[in-house]
Amino acid sequence: MVKKSDDSENSSEKKAPQLTDLPGIGPAVSAKLESAGIYDMMSLAVMSPGQLGDAAGVSPAVARKAIQAARKMMDLGFTDGLEYAKKRESILYITTGAKNFDELLGGKGIEAKAITEAFGAFGSGKTQLGLTLAVNVQLPIEKGGANGKCVFIDTEGTFRPARIKQIAENLGANPEKVLKNIFVARAFNSDHQILLVEKIGEMIKDGEPIKLVIIDSLTAHFRAEYAGRGTLADRQHKINKYLHNLMKLAETYGVAIYVTNQVMANPAQMFGDPTTPIGGHIVGHASTYRLYLRRGKKGSRVAKLVDSPSLPDDETIFWVTNAGVVDEE
Repeated sequence: MVKKSDDSENSSEKKAPQLTDLPGIGPAVSAKLESAGIYDMMSLAVMSPGQLGDAAGVSPAVARKAIQAARKMMDLGFTDGLEYAKKRESILYITTGAKNFDELLGGKGIEAKAITEAFGAFGSGKTQLGLTLAVNVQLPIEKGGANGKCVFIDTEGTFRPARIKQIAENLGANPEKVLKNIFVARAFNSDHQILLVEKIGEMIKDGEPIKLVIIDSLTAHFRAEYAGRGTLADRQHKINKYLHNLMKLAETYGVAIYVTNQVMANPAQMFGDPTTPIGGHIVGHASTYRLYLRRGKKGSRVAKLVDSPSLPDDETIFWVTNAGVVDEE
């Protein structure tokens, strides 16, 4: 299902500047930087001379010169609102599979260069939405896809190839090809989960057209490893750093990030729905779009948009069927 568009061919002709194009950064130093997780010009441009010196083993003077050159190449600074609006026109969107759900998110679906978080109780459709997106990202752009591949970081053992095949077959796609375009990794603890995100940048640099990253779920390992109020500050600090790495990945490579989140019942809530997402304000502030999913009547699901930088709070009904997330049963 993944095919190169004319845009991607044109972009590949205009080769992006490499680390070795910078003064003082030869192949040996570039290899050291890559082993430290620095693959692109933007990562180097935002470093301090001390950080670059430690990572690459170069003098402060060489580090300073390389950073200045990187910042000049990247043209880091301010831009006017009109130019910024033009840049945003090229942002990709991935359809959820349900027109009403897409409308809830602005009309096109999950946005690239953004983190979309879905929280809710078990059985609310969070994972099913993720599996549907993993298939839909491979569709052509004119059909609501992104002509790309997907990375699925599984922290709870929820990824099911049989379910992917079922959704693909209902779309009329080749199930084997669809599965081939999804990179799956089972994260066994929070450190492994963080390491896997760092590897995604390396995969994109190696030529993989990854357009969607799914993490199901974001907080499960952090919640299990940091129990009790005494460890809350450490947990929140680690989650905060992890989310900033995700934001950087989304912005640098233009990928969409979809994360699911666990919930708890807030005992202090006297009236209304006591369901509260894990991660507190840190996760809430980091997520560009925040969705609350819950079960509805007669087997339906309800998606409520609770936070967005540009859209009003609203909700819609969707269904989970053999074809994935759809408008009607």
